[in-house]
Amino acid sequence: MSLTRVIEALLFSAQKPLSIREIGAVLKSAAAESGGPSHEFGRVSEAEIAAALEQLKIEYVQQQRAFQLVEKAEGWQLASDPALAKWVRQLFPVPKPARLSAPALETLAIIAYRQPITRADVEDVRGVNIDGVLQTLMERGLVKIAGRAEVPGRPLLYETTHFFLDHFGLRNLDELPNVEELRKRDLPRRRPVATIDDTGRPGSSTPATTREL
Repeated sequence: MSLTRVIEALLFSAQKPLSIREIGAVLKSAAAESGGPSHEFGRVSEAEIAAALEQLKIEYVQQQRAFQLVEKAEGWQLASDPALAKWVRQLFPVPKPARLSAPALETLAIIAYRQPITRADVEDVRGVNIDGVLQTLMERGLVKIAGRAEVPGRPLLYETTHFFLDHFGLRNLDELPNVEELRKRDLPRRRPVATIDDTGRPGSSTPATTREL
């Protein structure tokens, strides 16, 4: 029995991606049940597991299998070849999720590159109120609350989720295009706009934002 075949069986049976650490834990657990850590694969290192995964990945490509081994944010998983998607899709005749609107994509991009980030900072970049858009992104599981900022008022911070990475085929945030350049850009600051009170005299200033339609 080879290590690659054991790992292949684990990936085939798993209902979710498996990380190298999870695979190692399974191997050690099986060894313990079979007579201690000296049993076969009980002392396999994470480097050996990683090498076995790469070997499987190459084998599937060379053999032109109908499936492939892909690395996702949460680990490794077997998946059908994208070239066969139009046939596989017939097994899952469910309504396609609604596409994200342009405002939603813009908001999501800002959060992805500058996370964790407050709602006010996102609005400073977009120049519009994002309450509705932000709620949509959270309902779709693409954005979540990450805590509170250590500033007066302690506003909520938002960041992307693991589902965001899977949805866009990313292993981590460093795979976002031009990530360093965009993360280093300074955020625009809100400029106060003078208002006119009921007497016709200039009143207090308010942030220059508009509500999204």
